[in-house]
Amino acid sequence: MKKVLLFIFSIVLVSCASTQTNSSPNTPTTPVQSTSNSSYWQQHVDYKMEIDMDVNTYQYQGKQNLVYTNNSPDVLNRVYYHLYFNAFQPGSEMDVRSRTIADADGRVGDRISKLSPNEIGFIKVASLKQNGLPLKYETVGTVLEVDLATPIQPGESVTFDMNFNAQVPVQIRRSGRNNKEGVALSMTQWYPKLAEYDDEGWHADPYIAREFHGVWGDFDIKLTIDKNYVVGGTGYLQGEPQVTGNKKTLHYKAPNVHDFTWAADPDYIHDTMQVPNGPMLHFYYKNDLPAENLEFWKELQPKTVALMQYFSENIGQYPYDQYSVIQGGDGGMEYAMCTLITGKRNFGSLVGVTAHELAHTWFQFLLATNEAKHEWMDEGFTSYISDHAMNTINQSGKENPAENAYRGYIYLAKSGKEQPQTTHADRYNFNQAYGISAYSKGEVFLAQLGYIIGEDNLKKTIKKYFNDFAFKHPKPMDIIRSAEKVSGLELDWYLIDWTQTTNTIDYGVKSIDGNRVTLERIGLMPMPLDVTVTYADGTSENIYIPLQMMRGEKPTNATIKADWAWAYPTYTFETSKEVSSVQIDPKEMMADIDKENNKK
Repeated sequence: MKKVLLFIFSIVLVSCASTQTNSSPNTPTTPVQSTSNSSYWQQHVDYKMEIDMDVNTYQYQGKQNLVYTNNSPDVLNRVYYHLYFNAFQPGSEMDVRSRTIADADGRVGDRISKLSPNEIGFIKVASLKQNGLPLKYETVGTVLEVDLATPIQPGESVTFDMNFNAQVPVQIRRSGRNNKEGVALSMTQWYPKLAEYDDEGWHADPYIAREFHGVWGDFDIKLTIDKNYVVGGTGYLQGEPQVTGNKKTLHYKAPNVHDFTWAADPDYIHDTMQVPNGPMLHFYYKNDLPAENLEFWKELQPKTVALMQYFSENIGQYPYDQYSVIQGGDGGMEYAMCTLITGKRNFGSLVGVTAHELAHTWFQFLLATNEAKHEWMDEGFTSYISDHAMNTINQSGKENPAENAYRGYIYLAKSGKEQPQTTHADRYNFNQAYGISAYSKGEVFLAQLGYIIGEDNLKKTIKKYFNDFAFKHPKPMDIIRSAEKVSGLELDWYLIDWTQTTNTIDYGVKSIDGNRVTLERIGLMPMPLDVTVTYADGTSENIYIPLQMMRGEKPTNATIKADWAWAYPTYTFETSKEVSSVQIDPKEMMADIDKENNKK
């Protein structure tokens, strides 16, 4: 079990950006309305920024022109920006939380509290105007609170112009300079980023520990940096870099994304590999890696092609012209059109982290859930599809590629530390409980959904979910509604019990009396049951017991018995022959927390 938990916590994500190419993008378009809610709307923001980076001081000057379109039916009197780099200062919420939580992230610990003034991170806003009018604003930790000169009316677009200066922190968590592998700049969440506003209001969460949420839009970035630095990041390079003295200016455009990331180092190797009928892949990694690791980065490239093809086939087509895998950060993290991962890994780990982060392109980037509120949807769904991809590509032959996730979840359910998955990502009592809930329990959500509605229906559900909600901000009910439309079953009970409570699944075989079998429900969470009956003559029969509140059955070749209504604690059925033994859930696709009573 320790190995399972160590594996879970080795999946720490650090984001990234796309790469350098002169291709002309086929701009992905944003659907206007949700198929399940005709009143769906989402905000839109277009960024233009000019950035001048000093690689000696790790400080940079920024000019930002932002056009914000209020697609909501509401009048907005304020706006908020995220200033993520302010988290890397002694006394910040991230610092204090890391020093007071029971099981601190080892990468953070008390390191922020020890940063000197030239090591901290900051983003300082020097001026901000709305349509040319100066605004009042206040920096509150990692959030900029802005009072508008005039309210933004429904359907109105306004322009914000900002000047800011910033300092890149010593690399501690995701972003930063000079990470443990010597990558100079891992530039993630590095600019003043407008907070998202939706039907739930503003999402101006402070940056304490977890992940991100952003507004869809187009980015136009001009980055000036030392001419010897190799840059990989979000967006398509426009023409050749313009060199002036010892600096160069690179111009990037990124269509229809919700963040912009880049990384830079003078010692990057830059490789490319084309995905057939797909994007160009870019790989950036340091030339001073040990020879074995350099070889692993070469071997990674065809594996990444295969992974890109798997995800495009099994979720939905990757919509951009490129994707980058970049050495940087402190583990692995998803960003627009790329990932940042650490590079000194064995080959299996390098492929595994790439598979996970690449899968995030679909589950959180294109299906842009709010990671602070629904972290299990991005981490769990990503873990599910990447485990299945690795099982296929490596020809591992696992009957249940999610088996480790089941073990992790059952450990958590029995630990007494579990909190509902509706808990805000920053407000788990334990980092371990957050990790298992997000990754393992989130993965089991999908795997077990396949048990409930049938594997073929689950595959169709994943594709429908992508088709309906790509380039939007889906919520938990959206995946359930996709599954209901595919399967024809009622599934709200599954979402409620699995994500909004800590109710557990526990069914047992209570008694066998000749040809009469009595089962019992011990846990509070309802489930349909797959049961295998072995008869005294040595033959066996598969039996399916529908859950009454599902109002139907999954496709099955098993013998279908009468529905079991949840409120009844026991259920008895008869067979045509004397029964020798009974096994509930023989394939162990149900997350039953006590398997000892599943067989008699």
